[in-house]
Amino acid sequence: MALASCAAAQSPLSVILSSELDRNFNVLKEKGDPPPYFIGYSVSNNQSFAISAADGAVSSQNQSHSRLLDITVRVGTPKFDNYRRINGQIPRFTATTQIALDDNPASIRQAVWLATDRVYRNVSQRLIQIKADEKLRAAATDGSDDFSKEDPQVAFSQPPPLQFNADEWTARLRRLSREFTKYPGALNSSVSVQVQRVVETLVTSEGTRLEHGRLFSRIIITTAGKAADGMDLQTMESFETEDPARLPNDATVLAAVEKAGRNLQDLLRASPADPIVGPAILSGRAAGVFFHEIFGHRIEGHRQKDETEGQTFTKSVGHAILPPFLSVVFDPTLRDFQGTMLNGSYLYDDEGVKARRVPVVENGVLKTFLMSRAPIDGFPTSNGHGRRQPGAEIVSRQSNLFVESSKRVSDQQLRQMLIEEVKRQNKPYGLYFDQVTSGYTTTARRGLQAFTVVPLVVYRVYPDGRPDELIRGVSIVGTPLASFANIMATSDRSEVFNGICGAESGNVPVAAIAPALLVSSIEIQRKERSQDQPPYLPRPEAIP
Repeated sequence: MALASCAAAQSPLSVILSSELDRNFNVLKEKGDPPPYFIGYSVSNNQSFAISAADGAVSSQNQSHSRLLDITVRVGTPKFDNYRRINGQIPRFTATTQIALDDNPASIRQAVWLATDRVYRNVSQRLIQIKADEKLRAAATDGSDDFSKEDPQVAFSQPPPLQFNADEWTARLRRLSREFTKYPGALNSSVSVQVQRVVETLVTSEGTRLEHGRLFSRIIITTAGKAADGMDLQTMESFETEDPARLPNDATVLAAVEKAGRNLQDLLRASPADPIVGPAILSGRAAGVFFHEIFGHRIEGHRQKDETEGQTFTKSVGHAILPPFLSVVFDPTLRDFQGTMLNGSYLYDDEGVKARRVPVVENGVLKTFLMSRAPIDGFPTSNGHGRRQPGAEIVSRQSNLFVESSKRVSDQQLRQMLIEEVKRQNKPYGLYFDQVTSGYTTTARRGLQAFTVVPLVVYRVYPDGRPDELIRGVSIVGTPLASFANIMATSDRSEVFNGICGAESGNVPVAAIAPALLVSSIEIQRKERSQDQPPYLPRPEAIP
């Protein structure tokens, strides 16, 4: 789409930014030493409401509206510029500046001008420094450029206005959170609603002019307690959608509150887990987190160029890294899966590259990496996965991760396969991981190439027909290559896990969509516990 054809759709903010960008870029090209070859201005306009209630009373209520400006200036050439990473360090130049909420040209231009001057001074100094240091360093293994050439994009769209009735939601949350008073083991509990409208504006010296955004709404239900031996336990439920009007009704949320409360009560009575290595089933949501942690971070493009990284798959393109019945796709263009909103969706990434579907693994074979505009050997261009939160520098990050399988069976058949594998290995039981809350991984070369996934609800599955037994205090641990080799089959039904991923470029929204996995071997350990006992005093009686 041509720039002229979209001029009428440009917002006042985009016009102001474009004007100041042109002025600053032209002056610095003429007078700067070294001159810039690229400047980008990005503004994140974030409007949000958050209300939380506990035990029938509002515990917090916040409303915020901000515009955050980030500036990218590149000096040198795309072949060698100020963003070159040395010893694995991501250089940080962006000067996050809060600018006026009003479209006041004088105020906004003043803020942009000062921030541009500050960033330019920093980037010029670093380029001089790394050019001098380069003569003293051994040649890098990966000699690819520092910045890729991409087609400029021009598009303007706005999400609908945020419609949120705070008074109505306050009353609802009071009613819903009061239900936790029925569960004596719930020491801390809350029902929260979070709604957000984000508009991203990006203008660059290459000609990109973008404005796009989204609505995001979420209900989070959490409850926590302490077992008799001091172990802290937690359960949670959540609902995500775009428009807050589409969040579930009270009856649906109440059922989730009751489920969280019952799960906590059951966990408080459950036996603590024992360390074991054996066969297991991970539910679809658990499998999604599993793949996000042990696979997704290791195929982010910038890690393949960084000598301080473990580079698990850097030399594996064209080789089998997963069982042949598995494929992995990242697709930020899909906004929902079977009616469930996907948190990792976007139209353009934070470098202005159009989002696209990226098949990373096909039939077990690695095909590509997630790429920003930082090239690596064999992959000179972006595939729309340069992402960050305001205030951080952009690197390649995950979006919507899809695990696809050609070896699918029903949930009942998968369970039967688990029991047969338990018997074959002569194990006392297998495991079923129902709910997970988070995970983390180590990818650096100096650290252990390991991961941890933190489940909330886990069951022992006995081969002799006894009922499944809930256990508590479980962490999944392991190393990635060994874990992939243990996947035996998947279910024929996928589930969605929506979350927020934190890494070098800050917190970004992501999703993982996966079927349940049967693995022949997985290792668990008992999580740490405090030595504090549950409260000595009895809980106060609930007042009607």
